[in-house]
Amino acid sequence: MTSHKIAWIGAGKMGLPVCKRLKEAGHDVRVLARRPEQASRLAALGFSVSATAPELLKGADIVFTCVSDDQALSDVALNDRFKAALEDNVTLVDMSTVSPAVSAEIASFLPEGVNYLRAPVSGSTAMAEAGTLTALVSGPWPAFESLADVFAAFTKKAFHLGEVEEARYLKLAINSMVAATSALLGEALAFGLKGGLTHTAMLDVITQSVVASPLIGYKRDMIVSGDYKPAATLNMLAKDLDLLLAAAEDSRTPMPINGLIRGIYQSASDGGLGEKDFFVLVQEAGRAGGAS
Repeated sequence: MTSHKIAWIGAGKMGLPVCKRLKEAGHDVRVLARRPEQASRLAALGFSVSATAPELLKGADIVFTCVSDDQALSDVALNDRFKAALEDNVTLVDMSTVSPAVSAEIASFLPEGVNYLRAPVSGSTAMAEAGTLTALVSGPWPAFESLADVFAAFTKKAFHLGEVEEARYLKLAINSMVAATSALLGEALAFGLKGGLTHTAMLDVITQSVVASPLIGYKRDMIVSGDYKPAATLNMLAKDLDLLLAAAEDSRTPMPINGLIRGIYQSASDGGLGEKDFFVLVQEAGRAGGAS
């Protein structure tokens, strides 16, 4: 296995466990830490840290970004200092969930010698820790192929989907189905509660039925316990739906169902649930039906 010098920007809930996996795989991982407390925390985990992007990028052959939204990625990548610090033949791998539009803008902005891989991931923080994420990748095939060992450190599978923004479209499409699951399951369970069933009984069957999914299985205990401590917040999924609907409007793709689901998310957010896990919609459906 080739050991890479990796510069990492965005060591948050998803980014940090991936950093750990890469470090454990033998790669030299340096992480951006602008705040002293963040630097101390990362250093205690054994990471090298840099306070500025130019310092971080010096000598790196791979640069990862994993940030929260379009604006955060724009602040990092559409930046002249960042651009000037990128070395020839470096590969920029962005794992953020962002719009195809901002991603295309970054592609046009980057120097000609930079390989740009769009690589949003599907999976939970627990899957990141276990190294079982799914990476959706688009960009130049030779760059993707050369990083097979890197993706293997934190994914169960990395799919190459095309040369430009294909990965962005698929990530938003998948997240639209993820967002819909909590809303639809909430209504289904609320209906079952009215019929005298319990969450436990219904989920025991649902997770073994034709509609079983890893997502529902992963959220089962959360629903049964009623503890909606967030893995992914309702507001985060609402942001992804906004990206999807904006891209759909640009491409003239009707998405009436996603529009309705976005309205459900807005109502829950307006009710103060935005920072709860997005499966709190199950709880809300039960309350609306007077069944829990």
